[in-house]
Amino acid sequence: MSRCLRLLAVELILLATPFATLAGPPKPLVFELSYLKELSASPVDGHVLLIISKGDMPASGGFGVQEGIETQQAFGVDVDAWQAGTTVRVDSSTLGYPLESLRELVPGDYFVRAVLNIYETFHLGNGKIVKLAPDRGEGQHWQTKPGNFLSAPQKVHLDHETSGTIRITLDHKIPPLEDELAEVDSMLDWRPIAHPASVEDNKWEKHVHMRSDLLSKFWGRPTEIGAVVLLPDDWDEHPDARYPVLISEDHYHRHFFPGFRTTPPDSDRQNVAKNSGTNAVQDWMPGRDRERELQEAGWRLFQDWTSGRLPRVLIVMPQHANPYFDDSYAVNSENLGPYGDAIMHELLPMIEKKFHGLGQGWARTVFGGSTGGWETLAVQVFYPDEINGAWAGCPDPIDFRAYGPVNIYEDKNAYFREGPFMKVPLPEKRKTNGIIDTTMEMENRHELVLGTHGRSGEQWDIWQAVFGPMGDDGYPKAIWDKRTGEVDRSVADYWREHSDLTYIMKRDWATLGPKLAGKLNFAVGDMDTWYLNNAVHLAESVLTDPKLFPPANATFKYGPLQPHCYQGVRLDAPPIERSNELQARIWQMVKHIEDTAPAGADLKSWKY
Repeated sequence: MSRCLRLLAVELILLATPFATLAGPPKPLVFELSYLKELSASPVDGHVLLIISKGDMPASGGFGVQEGIETQQAFGVDVDAWQAGTTVRVDSSTLGYPLESLRELVPGDYFVRAVLNIYETFHLGNGKIVKLAPDRGEGQHWQTKPGNFLSAPQKVHLDHETSGTIRITLDHKIPPLEDELAEVDSMLDWRPIAHPASVEDNKWEKHVHMRSDLLSKFWGRPTEIGAVVLLPDDWDEHPDARYPVLISEDHYHRHFFPGFRTTPPDSDRQNVAKNSGTNAVQDWMPGRDRERELQEAGWRLFQDWTSGRLPRVLIVMPQHANPYFDDSYAVNSENLGPYGDAIMHELLPMIEKKFHGLGQGWARTVFGGSTGGWETLAVQVFYPDEINGAWAGCPDPIDFRAYGPVNIYEDKNAYFREGPFMKVPLPEKRKTNGIIDTTMEMENRHELVLGTHGRSGEQWDIWQAVFGPMGDDGYPKAIWDKRTGEVDRSVADYWREHSDLTYIMKRDWATLGPKLAGKLNFAVGDMDTWYLNNAVHLAESVLTDPKLFPPANATFKYGPLQPHCYQGVRLDAPPIERSNELQARIWQMVKHIEDTAPAGADLKSWKY
């Protein structure tokens, strides 16, 4: 064949060849993340999240990565000494939630952005060195933590087979706390908030803070704890009065929660919480204006508090956000330090001295729900002489035979039930009609994507930090493998001896019983969103055992078809009944204090 004919043949072959073949092999989707040098002149440590959303992504907040089927997509990568101008890679090997890999992403148009949750190095008092995200007043939430790096949202078309490299630059920071209060309070109070509550002190509501020597020694740096304190009306006009103290256990809030409102509800406010979609717990109560209800409840509490319709007491709401969560669970633990002693022996005495508390165990009670419900029982159990009555609503797991759907002492795996031929995922969250919202594996992977070594700032990770031992690396030792769900029985044994409240009460009843009898009160919905009712039933079987002496005389109240947050009043009860729940509880606790006060106790100075 002549040279001309060979060239012609090649040209014909090229013309017949598809363009895609000429363009080379497709380039799989990869993200390369970097940050501007203006954000930090020094290398930074932390955890970077790439977020992919099907919906519009607002410039501030609104990341949408959450527990349950409404979540958006996220991928997470740890970074150490990350320098400006260098890139962090997210590719098909990077673990994601809810999709595990970029390979599973359906081709289409998405919004994407990145955020860096910045870590600091802590030199703990025990010699361990760990990298954690300190709380900066936002309540330990990476979404609103001042100083975290952000990229602007951008809309892109993504195809995991052909999109190639997409570069994202983090170019600004989350602003100071005072510039984003609406976003912060929306995270803390679990509902959209357009007008944040003021945290300025007034005649009744006070904010106090103190440096804790105990915690500063543990964390290896100055560490504060604080509280919101509600003072009785005319407190300043009665310097000789001494008051009982009611301790309100809850998550971190910047203000008294659920509300103490000195002005009537907004008449012209927009209906920002019109339906149940703003609260994943109350999924079965559509049509409620929750924001309006809370404003009305806060206003009614103020009126009752200042009109003499309520007994004059101090209500103390401790604030103890920390590098692992918005709350320490108010106990001593290996991973968080001596928060129990710091609250009971540093913070509370300071408050009682400053605001004229009676300062004696018989004149203190504790109450709370959910996280606060577990804390309520724990504080009563671990400080039995210093607390005189506990009202625990929808408590986090108080018996680890029912740690959600898992029995940590018997189950080999926390994610699945497995038979000879069948493997069934364990549920983690449900609706009141029994429909499953997410599974144990999915939610634990959610946390792992948000932060390794138990640093997600989410629920299962903080339980692990509070209930368990510290690992050799200085981080919480895992109760189970975060990827496989395989339970570590040695860690479970530690949990039982140190944090399983039902087991501890049964084990130590000979000494605890005389101090706890008649002080324990429980309430939980029998369709609790996170299956917490099962642990309460197990606790009841122990505390009502006829062989138990002295008898516990504990009370148990179950709400049929009630979800999480049920504490004795149905969540679908009329608004007036729900809004008076706290007032009724105050009277209940004060009556208990009066009925059990020792001879010669001061039951008069605070009754003016």
